[in-house]
Amino acid sequence: MPELPEVETVRRYLAASLPGKSITAVDVQLPRLIRNRTAEDFAASLPGCTFTAVARRGKYLSLMLNSPWCLLVHLRMTGRLIYESDTTAPLPPYTRIVFTLNEGRLVYGDVRTFGCLWIVPAAGPTGISGYDSLGPDGLSEDFTADYLWQQVHGSRRLIKALLLDQTCLAGLGNIYADEALFLAGIRPSRRCSRVTRKESQRLYEAIRTVLTEGLENGGTTVFNFIDGSGKEGKNQENLRVYGREGQPCPVCGATIVYKKQGGRGTHYCPVCQK
Repeated sequence: MPELPEVETVRRYLAASLPGKSITAVDVQLPRLIRNRTAEDFAASLPGCTFTAVARRGKYLSLMLNSPWCLLVHLRMTGRLIYESDTTAPLPPYTRIVFTLNEGRLVYGDVRTFGCLWIVPAAGPTGISGYDSLGPDGLSEDFTADYLWQQVHGSRRLIKALLLDQTCLAGLGNIYADEALFLAGIRPSRRCSRVTRKESQRLYEAIRTVLTEGLENGGTTVFNFIDGSGKEGKNQENLRVYGREGQPCPVCGATIVYKKQGGRGTHYCPVCQK
């Protein structure tokens, strides 16, 4: 699933491409992707609206319009939002929704079709529980070392489970959680109550580091991620443990371990992460 760096990479491209462009038509080819309107109402509500900005919170994209409403998108596993200036070219594979614009088109594609789109109020609560309950964004000023320690201190949860909880920290997913825990030297199965204040500080710094690296490298493409122009990311070339099971640890040379934890694949070094 695209995580904060991937979604922010898409946001930056769309933020440079969409504002000022107006929607002239909407073709919904897979109605079940629209979650809080009928496909017919969704397609009828947007023509005539002009994009004003593109925002992000956690793994959600908000496509702001010159109206009291905005288009909220969660890419889930394999969703893609691509802006194309050439409307004569064939549509990309797995196209599910086409927003025809006065200049170009915005295409939503999805291989596994788990993505979600909503029309929600531009300000205030959206009525989407997963969005309204989000914790601080992983790259925001609200996410501080003191905040992380407050979440970790005394909790009986496993540290990785806490990091993946979007109500605690928005934007972090399986890839960057594994990478941050490795940098901090904390095993994913450690109980939060056994994490010291010093380790929590290291984890905070590691989270900031891996998210920033992912963003600087255009996101991580393991399977399907592409940015708003259709290009793959490059951060997969810099991963230290994720997806490297059976390979030597880049620090100590021990074999990277892969285990299922809470239903999620987890990668760690058994020596560096005690």
